[in-house]
Amino acid sequence: MAYRLLVSSYTDAIYTISFNAEAGSVDLVSTTRVGHHPSWVTSHPDDASLVFTGLEQSEGVVLAVKFDDKGEGKVVGRVSSGGADPCSLLATKDELLVANYSTGSITTIPISSEQPYFLAKSSKTVSFTGSGPNADRQEAPHAHQVYLHPDTNELLVPDLGSDKVWRFTKGDDGSWSIRDHISYKAGDGPRHVALYALELSNSVAKHQLHSLPLSAAYVASAPTLSQPTPSPDMLVAEILIPPPNASYPTPYVYVSNRNDPSPEGDTIAIFTTDLELVAEVRTGLNHVRGMMFGGPDDKWLIAGGAIGGGITVFERVDGGKGLKKIARNPNVDKPTGFLWI
Repeated sequence: MAYRLLVSSYTDAIYTISFNAEAGSVDLVSTTRVGHHPSWVTSHPDDASLVFTGLEQSEGVVLAVKFDDKGEGKVVGRVSSGGADPCSLLATKDELLVANYSTGSITTIPISSEQPYFLAKSSKTVSFTGSGPNADRQEAPHAHQVYLHPDTNELLVPDLGSDKVWRFTKGDDGSWSIRDHISYKAGDGPRHVALYALELSNSVAKHQLHSLPLSAAYVASAPTLSQPTPSPDMLVAEILIPPPNASYPTPYVYVSNRNDPSPEGDTIAIFTTDLELVAEVRTGLNHVRGMMFGGPDDKWLIAGGAIGGGITVFERVDGGKGLKKIARNPNVDKPTGFLWI
């Protein structure tokens, strides 16, 4: 059986690829040119063929792209992201949440699964304040992800620039507002949440997230690399915790590390939920920025090298404590994220 995926990138295109586990193949199906650096893709929950992406540029743009049965896309809507360099998007039934990295803000855009897709109602933007000790990366707030908590409907926004994860709730008027934040050590640079991937300190942190108005409680943290002193440009990127299921009853934490000088490429670190490191898997990829689980029981993990190596698909083995390479395509250019469709 072949699976269809979309690949966001640091080019001007979204790629459609086909993955066949039995054949051990990943093939390029189609290329949809949309504009500068469509680095994140997310689909509408009511229509998987309706995909939203952000163009990472100083005047940020969000696009609606409609894909047909052949995997070919067409831009059907365009609107401002409300900031600069939109790097993470999340679609609900009626709104699109956008994190603008360079302006340190999030924007809420009213949407529909039907034309015109972006509604005439005004968008709303919330800007953050703060900075950190890393002069190169923390001169200002940098919103890096929008994540909706599945149980509490709380919106979490890691702010790499101010060493915080902002906690939002939705008011009776439908607007998101800041209710609290989770603080990290100066210079940690929180990037993505599942637990929390701390990009600038190459570590992963665990908190107990109590219901608001209670604050989150720190539990533990651990380095994402076994070597004690990584070079300054070796940075953590993605963090994923696929939910337990019949095939993989024990949850594990998967974290990608970037810019490893090894000829065998970057690593994916695998932890228990108590943050015990159980494995480091060499990927053959350079700058593993994005990865995503998919297939039956989240059996497969696809990862991409934004600087080199293309894309590789792994199978979870040993109950999820390991990864085995099963397919690769080195010719997909500068992949940054994935969407199983």
